[in-house]
Parts: sequence; structure tokens; C-alpha cells
Amino acid sequence: MVGLPGFEPGTSCTPSKRASQAAPQPESTSLHSLFSPSRSDNLYPMRLARIAALALISALATTAQSPFYLQEGDRVVLYGDSITDQRLYTTFVESFIVTRFPHMNVAFTHSGWGGDRVSGGGGGPIDVRLARDVFPYRPTVMTIMLGMNDGNYKAFDEGTFTSYKAGMEHILDSVAKSAPNCRITLIQPSPYDDVTRAPLFEGGYNAVLLRFSDYLAGLARARHLDLADLNAPVNAMLTKASAVDKEQAQRILPDRVHPAAAGHIIMAEALLKAWKAPAVVSDVEIDAATGATHPTNAKVDNLKTGSQISWTETESALPMPIEPRDKLLDFALKSSDFVDALDRETLRVKGLTAATYELKIDGATVGRFSNDDLTKGVNLATLNTPMLRQSLDVHALTMKHNNMHFAKWRTVETGLSNDASPATKLDAMEALDRLDNELVAEQRAAAQPKAHTFELIPAQ
Repeated sequence: MVGLPGFEPGTSCTPSKRASQAAPQPESTSLHSLFSPSRSDNLYPMRLARIAALALISALATTAQSPFYLQEGDRVVLYGDSITDQRLYTTFVESFIVTRFPHMNVAFTHSGWGGDRVSGGGGGPIDVRLARDVFPYRPTVMTIMLGMNDGNYKAFDEGTFTSYKAGMEHILDSVAKSAPNCRITLIQPSPYDDVTRAPLFEGGYNAVLLRFSDYLAGLARARHLDLADLNAPVNAMLTKASAVDKEQAQRILPDRVHPAAAGHIIMAEALLKAWKAPAVVSDVEIDAATGATHPTNAKVDNLKTGSQISWTETESALPMPIEPRDKLLDFALKSSDFVDALDRETLRVKGLTAATYELKIDGATVGRFSNDDLTKGVNLATLNTPMLRQSLDVHALTMKHNNMHFAKWRTVETGLSNDASPATKLDAMEALDRLDNELVAEQRAAAQPKAHTFELIPAQ
């Protein structure tokens, strides 16, 4: 697996030939043509009926529209420095979208490079980076997180800040010229950890990043761009975690700059919230006494009631792929609102008669719950269910296909830019692209909804 020395292995993405094709837009029918009266129609009641019908269709259309930021056919480029290069918050975001919207086609390119500033870095000057690592992917959405390196890890300096502002403006101007329809989310940079350790100088380096963040907020307003704050939520989580276990909290940003997965999951939450991501995986309510079911984002079939009850449930989405064995990740989640904000897979069963029940899914026990717990609701997303394991399989494919892009982009395209024959390198890159595309197809197939058998059996 291709990765960065000292970092947890993550993922990157390639411009899938399938995904990079512009999504065909459905033909639209003009409401005006449907409801404009003919020359011979002068009946007032019929006009009222047409107005009512128009209002109804408009209301239904409004209701059906998802507020989620990404759209069918979007091509997302996630751009930044080494924190993006870790490919952790980015792949959490990708896997969330693939599992929460399994029928939506969105392509992802993870384009972070360690050490980058607004002027560029190890991958070349900024204009080289943009021309090679962004624009060929024809982005319709781009996130930009730069600033950690731009402040030079010292107290605030006006000249340094001026250079940062000029560089960021140049990036935006370049994107506007080469990808004029691209929707940009400016990311206020993730924190330097001055929470679990004493600042190295008065005020601390994160205060410098907050000055940069304030500027980005104003820039987003001025240019009508979108904005995501990845600093404050992580700091809030660190503050809460440090109060519980300071030594453990320090492991979340072990070098004060690069978060472990436990920090990246909170960063992913912040970006997804900025994009208005849905909190609900599914919400299913069953009345064991009457046989009534009320599923949201799920389907319930074959309900059988009695001393024990069973049913078949097909959820339209999967829970967030959170590895249950990662204790540090669990610690960060418990120090944040992540589960309530983005990972609610609720099962409520009322009208039960026994005091305690064993819940089985596909024949395997996933937990024991009191009658009261089941009546109030159990969040399946926090349990080791077949749905979680399916989601983890999807995330593994997210990582694999992004590693294919990393190998193509960083090992062949840029790593061998002055070596080997151009024809051989082109063949290698095309082969890696094909592998990437196949893995993306596997990823999407693995995210599709599956039916599961649920049983509630009175516990002995």
C-alpha cells in the first residue's frame, strides 16, 4: 500500500474516465407549457385548478430537493498541504458520501502535497500544481485548505500574512479562469495543538491560524464562496478530551500538526456539516402490538409479531465506516457530537411485552436491550452490525482506489518525470487508471443496499 512515511495509510483519487464524463442532464418540461391556458379556455375555475396544480408541483419539487451540497455528476478535488496529503479526512468524506448516497455518482481526487503553501511547495510552484493536479480533473467542486505552513510556525507577522492573502487570491483567480463553474469551499485550516500542550510562544501558533481563518471567512463572503471551519470543532473536541484524559488527548495530534484518524474524523464532520450532510442513516419505528411500521430511508417487509418478532429491513444508506477497534477514534467521537450530527441509524420498537430482548441481525447477536431502551430507540450505527461491516468494506475500497491514484500521480507522473521513457510511463499511468476505475466500480457496488433479517427475542 502506498503511503507517506510516518502517516497512517490513506487514499487519493484519479480522474476516472467514467466519472469524469459530464453527467447527462434529464430533459425538463416547462411548467409554463403545461399550465398556460389555450386561447379558447377562458373558464375561471379551470384557471384556479391549474394554479393549484402548479403550486402543488412546485411544493413537491421543493420537498424532493436535497439540501446536500454535492450533486449528481460532481467532480470533487480536495486540495491542500500535508494534512490533506494524509488522505484521512478526505477519505472519510468520500466514504460518507458513497455510503450515504449509494446511487449518486460523484468522483473524488485527493490532491494534497506535504509542505505546500499558497505559493506551492515540493510538488512545484502553485501554477504547476494547479495545472497538473487540479484542472485536468475538470472539477465542479474544489476544497482548498492551506495555511498551516504559510504562517511559518511563529508569531503573527504582517508581511507573512500579506503573502498568504496574495497567494490565496492568485489561486482563486486561477481557478476562476480555468474552471469558471467550479464551486469552491475554502477551509479554515485545522488547528495547531495549543490545547493539550502549552503554547511555544505567547498566544500560540493556533492564534495565527485563526487570523488566517478570519481572513478566509471574509474572502468567502466577498467572493461568494463556501466556507468550512476545520479548526474550532477539533479544538473543542481536544478541550473536552483533554479534561478526561490529557495523555490520550495528546495522541490525537501527536506532533501538534498532523492529526491521527481520531482528529481527521472531526475534520470530516466539519466539512460535511458545511455541505449540509444528512444526520440520518435510517429511522425505523415498529409497533409490535399493532404491526404498524414507520420507516424513514428504509423499507420493512415480512413483519411477524408474537412473543418474539422478526422482519426484513433494507436500509437505503449505510452508517459511517468507523472502525470499532480504534480506541483513540472512539475517544474522539465521545468527545464530540459526531454520532448525533451525522450517524443516526435508529431502531424503535414499542408494544413489546418482555423486559429485555436480544437483537439479532442475519442470525448474529448484536446486543441486548431493555424494553425501555427499544421504545426510546437504539442507534444501530454504534453497534457491530452487518451494515457497519459493509460500510467498512466500502471504506477499504475507497482507500485502495485512492492508493492507485497516488501510485499513478506521485510515483509515476511526478516521481518519474525525468526518468524512463514517456511511452512506458504513459502505459503505466493508463494501466493504473484502469485499476482505479475498476476499484471505484467495486466501491460503488459494495455500497448498494442489502436486505437483512432482524429478530427480537426475549432474553432469558
